[in-house]
Amino acid sequence: MSLPAGVERREFDGEMALATRGEPVYGEPTADGWRRWDPHRSKLGALLELGLDTGFEAGDGVLYLGAASGTTVSHVADVAGPTYAVEFAPRPVRDLLSVCESRPNLFPLLADARQPASYGHVVEANLDVIVQDVATTGQAAVALENARFLAPDGRLLLSIKARSEDVTREPSAVFEESIETLESGYEVLTTRELDPFHEDHLGVIATPRAPPAE
Repeated sequence: MSLPAGVERREFDGEMALATRGEPVYGEPTADGWRRWDPHRSKLGALLELGLDTGFEAGDGVLYLGAASGTTVSHVADVAGPTYAVEFAPRPVRDLLSVCESRPNLFPLLADARQPASYGHVVEANLDVIVQDVATTGQAAVALENARFLAPDGRLLLSIKARSEDVTREPSAVFEESIETLESGYEVLTTRELDPFHEDHLGVIATPRAPPAE
């Protein structure tokens, strides 16, 4: 599987690893202007490391839901076009602001991904990619609510965290129910559990369903 332009495998301390070019953010190793993309700290990094075809390409317009302090979205913004980073908690947004200083294409939004109307006046339509990593119940519903921002041929890159949905249920049952919900608005292209990088997480790649013909 080919990586997006701007994401390469580079050598760090004798080991080959995913990397992007940009200012370091979370203490990651760097070499010759490249920064290591740690899949243990990034669900999207895990998808790439596992060889999945994400459809993410250099220059894409991206909506990132659950940006936290900027670990993964910083790598995304290193290679993407306009990147809108939504985070609900004020404390990590303060860290995210510093990440944005060296990335003029990265726009931080203190907002709730469950309420896309609150940032709909800022985020452009027909984006190429939605990356979603939110630790909340109803993760599939969040993806459905935000589908309004995605181009008809765009990609949803979703990480479903089973323990955020229901800590008492088997992850496989949570994943099955979430996919069933998601399929009301998306065609699911690929799924893959994110072991060994993230336990009880399911990576999902999907594209919007075409509206029914009138």
